[in-house]
Amino acid sequence: MKTREDITENFGTLYHPKSALVFYKSRGLDADMYVEHFDMDSFGNPVNAHPLTVKEAQALAMALSTEKDTAFLKAKGVMPANILNINPIEDSGTLVWHTKRQKRQLYFAENLGLPSGMANVPAMVWKASRNTVAVFAVRSDRRPKENTPLYHAPFFNVYDDGNVCMGTVDIDIENSASAEEFMRAWETYFFNSYFTHLLGDGNRVVGNCVALWKSLVGTDGRFPKDILRKNYKKLKNLLR
Repeated sequence: MKTREDITENFGTLYHPKSALVFYKSRGLDADMYVEHFDMDSFGNPVNAHPLTVKEAQALAMALSTEKDTAFLKAKGVMPANILNINPIEDSGTLVWHTKRQKRQLYFAENLGLPSGMANVPAMVWKASRNTVAVFAVRSDRRPKENTPLYHAPFFNVYDDGNVCMGTVDIDIENSASAEEFMRAWETYFFNSYFTHLLGDGNRVVGNCVALWKSLVGTDGRFPKDILRKNYKKLKNLLR
C-alpha cells in the first residue's frame, strides 16, 4: 500500500489570498465606476463585501508603486551645499547647481587652432535633466541667489539660451542616479567632450573667444570675469 509523501517543504514562497477587488461599470454614455472590496476567509473565500475605502486604496497604491525604490536626484546624505534647486521626478526631473571657479582639462577640435590642456574656468550655474544640460557663468564664487544675474558661458558648443550641443557624446544617466552622481556625470560629459565651434551669434565674451582660451590654456592665469557677457537672465528664470 502506497503512503502519501509530504512535499510541502519543496514548495517556493506561498502566497495566501488576502483581499479581492471587483470593478463594476454602468452602461451608457455617462458610465460610472464602482469598486467593491472583499476580505478573504481562512479558506480563500471572499467575504465582507464593502465599497473600497480611501485607506484601502492608498495601501494598494503603495503596494503597486514602482517609485519607492528609485533614488533619482536624491542626495546620498546631507544635501550638497551647491544644489540650488531640485525636482526629483523620475525621467523628467531637473537639477540646478553651482560650481566655483576651478581649473579643468579642456579639449578643443583641431579646427579651432587651440591646444587642449588645463585652464581656469569661471564660476558656473548648471541646469540639467537626464538628457539635456544648460550652462551659464556667474561672476562670484558665492552661492547665487534668485536675483543673481547670469552670464553667457564662455565656451564653444553653447547656444544663446545656455543649452549645450553635446554632439555625438553618448549620454547615459541611470534612473537611480543620486544628486551627487548626476552632477558629477554632467560635469564630466561637458568638460570631457571636444569643443568644436561657436553657436548662435557667436559673441560669448567681450572680445574673441579663441584668443581668450589661447591665453589661458596651460597657464595659471585666473579667468578674467570682466569679459563675461550678460544674457539678461537671472537665476530665478531657471527655477521655473
